[in-house]
Amino acid sequence: MWDERLSYGELNARANRLAHHLIALGVKPDQPVAICLEPSVAMVVGVLAILKAGGAYLPLDPAYPSAQLRQVLKDAAPQLLLADAAGRAALGLDALIDVAVVDLATATPAWSYLPESNPDARALGLTSRHLAYVIYTSGSSGTPKGVEMSHSSLMNLLFASPGLGAEKRRTLQFAMLNLDVSFQELFSCWKDGGLLVLVQDETRADFSTLLELVWREAIERLFLPHVALNQFAEIWGAEGVLLPSLREIYTAGVQLRTTPMLRSFFELHPRARLMNQYGPTETHVVTEYRFAADPSCWPELPPIGRAIANARVYLLDDHGAPVPFRAVGELYIGGAGVARGYLNRPKLTAERFVTDPFSSEAGARMYRTGDLARYLPDGKLELLGRNDDQVKSRGLPMEPGEIVAAH
Repeated sequence: MWDERLSYGELNARANRLAHHLIALGVKPDQPVAICLEPSVAMVVGVLAILKAGGAYLPLDPAYPSAQLRQVLKDAAPQLLLADAAGRAALGLDALIDVAVVDLATATPAWSYLPESNPDARALGLTSRHLAYVIYTSGSSGTPKGVEMSHSSLMNLLFASPGLGAEKRRTLQFAMLNLDVSFQELFSCWKDGGLLVLVQDETRADFSTLLELVWREAIERLFLPHVALNQFAEIWGAEGVLLPSLREIYTAGVQLRTTPMLRSFFELHPRARLMNQYGPTETHVVTEYRFAADPSCWPELPPIGRAIANARVYLLDDHGAPVPFRAVGELYIGGAGVARGYLNRPKLTAERFVTDPFSSEAGARMYRTGDLARYLPDGKLELLGRNDDQVKSRGLPMEPGEIVAAH
């Protein structure tokens, strides 16, 4: 168990020193830099340093199978990897010869003498159009695909989501770094000047311990996938611990089901609000549904709400034409949140990221989600399933092709 605390000034200074080191090692805009560490202060310093150096962070979870991690490294071909002991063990670094390793577990790092000043983004040639991260998600062919997300797309999420206001919140960093929601946890907290509380892997897997952590650290903002949220509520029901500090819980993933225990949880936490968000990795969050204050009136299968600012949602038929109001159509997403595409996969990018004929912007594209939806009478979107054979496990999309390839 670690208990390390950093002020914003200390975090910025550490990240700047490491960023100057990465710049000296040749990191440039649009260049992926892999990062494979256990949850720790070093992990968040590494993410921030990569962005400050102008690179795009490529997160790898040390808990994943080594073969899968090495497959991602081979596909993305980063020149640099930030790692700790767990990352080295997971990747089998002794056998890797094509990537330079920066060890963030070093007691006295080589960059400790470098300036604490912010790198000059203009001198680096960095713009909002450059990549912020590359996150790998399930692939239908059995090969994971790397989603390329720009700074401008992610900044729109932080400032356009109706729920993420300007309140300082004590935020739990629950998601693994290789899941896109971790970006929301980190940067929504830092944007507002809140306190970020990291979670170790063993705590993430034990909801009783997690509940105790939320109570002890007076957590105000939580991001939990639907499955985890219902498990959290069930454990709370068994242990009966009140969490008076909670103000915001964001959930996303598979279809949320409002269980009696979930209603009970929010009835006894009237100051906490629940937000149901929707968005694939290729666009991050694009819609949000804010639950009413009275849990007794919540629908069993709640909608996914309305599009956030600067996001466009279309329901189209098999010919690409808009379906009538309240009819079922495939959900396409346009606007500011659309990713650049898939790293090194131009054919797949062209198939899934198509021209947006409904936009007046030159070169505008929309992402074909494969999700089916319809508008409810009040204008909110209801998610109805898939038009292909993709499935989800614990809230994560899984392609059958990838499952087959693993056996």
